[in-house]
Amino acid sequence: MIEIQNLTKKYGQIKAVDNVSFTVNKGEILGFLGPNGAGKSTTMNILTGYIPATDGKAMVSGFDVMSQPLEVKKRIGYMPEHPPVYMDMTVTDYLNFVGDLKKVDKKQKKSQISDIMELVKITDVRGRLINNLSKGYKQRVGLAQALLGSPEVLVLDEPTVGLDPKQIIEIRKLIKALGKEHTIILSSHILPEVSAVCERVVIINNGKIAAVDTPEELAKNFGSASRLLVTVVGPKSSIADKMREIYGIKLVEPNMEKEKDVVSYIVESDTDIDVRKPLFFAMAKLGYPIIEMKSMDMTLEDIFLQLVTEEKEVG
Repeated sequence: MIEIQNLTKKYGQIKAVDNVSFTVNKGEILGFLGPNGAGKSTTMNILTGYIPATDGKAMVSGFDVMSQPLEVKKRIGYMPEHPPVYMDMTVTDYLNFVGDLKKVDKKQKKSQISDIMELVKITDVRGRLINNLSKGYKQRVGLAQALLGSPEVLVLDEPTVGLDPKQIIEIRKLIKALGKEHTIILSSHILPEVSAVCERVVIINNGKIAAVDTPEELAKNFGSASRLLVTVVGPKSSIADKMREIYGIKLVEPNMEKEKDVVSYIVESDTDIDVRKPLFFAMAKLGYPIIEMKSMDMTLEDIFLQLVTEEKEVG
């Protein structure tokens, strides 16, 4: 559906995007992740035809962004970080205007706008000036304009920036629902957002691709140790020492004392050794009951910080 090959964008001697390559499959929600200034928005702007690349190629449904821009734009709905809404228009007038720009069939335009308003929950503000809407509603109007014309691909750049927690959850649910009908690239620097909605992740840093995989595979590949959170009833000093004697355990660190003699520990072990059974039997033999044991997989945030730190050290 989307293919980006050796994409490069230079501003003078500075490479904002440096030889970036990745693909997005049809019906996939891809997270495009990186810190501010990593090259995310530049890549999105090239893909949508807003700015030209210095080198490389971007394709959407087999059409080249540079040589066939109109064919590409027919197939992409773009929501920039700051949606291009006209503050002096009402919501309905603005969406009618966008519909005309996108050459939506006049017979279908009214019903399509109505359906999209219902989908993104802005029907109740359809007659209001955009300038008088809250940040959350303005974001929804920006998403509505991206959906006009029934594009195959949605490119969403920081869709939840500036929203409150309730609005963020609502937009995430909407993006997940949209993923059933559209191929989506979700660009963000907010890691929980990407983990919550994306099936696969591209991590970019300093204009270069740092990793491409599912969040689960990234956790597996970048984790040098398995981590457990284990809560045990018993004396803290004795329990920690006994845990350290178990084969395969590399680190035991008391995490939190929940109440007297009820302490949780972070237990790290070699990735190829399952220490759960030995841990259970060792504590049972000592008469120290385990009341909780759960895996602590690496989060996307852990992986991202590891990648960024490694690149800084190399640089």
